[in-house]
Amino acid sequence: MKIKVVFYSMYGHIYRMAEAVAEGASEVEGAEVILLQVPELVPDEVLEKSGARQARQAFAHIPVAKPADLADADAIIFGAPTRFGNMCAQMRNFLDQTGGLWAQNALVGKVGSVFTSSATQHGGQETTITSFHTTLLHLGMIIVGLPYAEARQTTMDEITGGSPYGASTITGGDGSRMPSDNELAMARYQGRHVATIGRKLHPG
Repeated sequence: MKIKVVFYSMYGHIYRMAEAVAEGASEVEGAEVILLQVPELVPDEVLEKSGARQARQAFAHIPVAKPADLADADAIIFGAPTRFGNMCAQMRNFLDQTGGLWAQNALVGKVGSVFTSSATQHGGQETTITSFHTTLLHLGMIIVGLPYAEARQTTMDEITGGSPYGASTITGGDGSRMPSDNELAMARYQGRHVATIGRKLHPG
């Protein structure tokens, strides 16, 4: 069973969440987990000025995804930061290139799941994930979220991301807050949950 974690990260928050998702998925017997990042659209000079170019070096070794890379996966877990309550342009651009896969019904019946980040506690995490689901449904994918069986999302002891729609993290306005232990635990659970369902649907 092949699981692909396809993400976009500018400063490393989503990359760290992607690592945790992959860790959780890898715990399921028979799961082959592959990390991929979608292409960057921001010019190098802009990345340099924003400090993102240096941050992105931490995951520069992760291969860049092509839409065709999705076709042989049994489950795909997407990670993207919010941009005004929706997915970032880099991920939108990548998904807009899956028309050929759509025409071939190549993603029908595959498990799809989403995790995200935002700068503030109420920065559009849920709308980003649910609007992402619309695209996955058009592609024929079976959506899996983060059930309340993962009780960490109900904690009142700390500020944290996470909802029934998927794992998430809060970065802070200046990006200084990295994913907490609680948020990473939810990401691992989501990866494990997706892989478990994927194995049931694709036992071969």
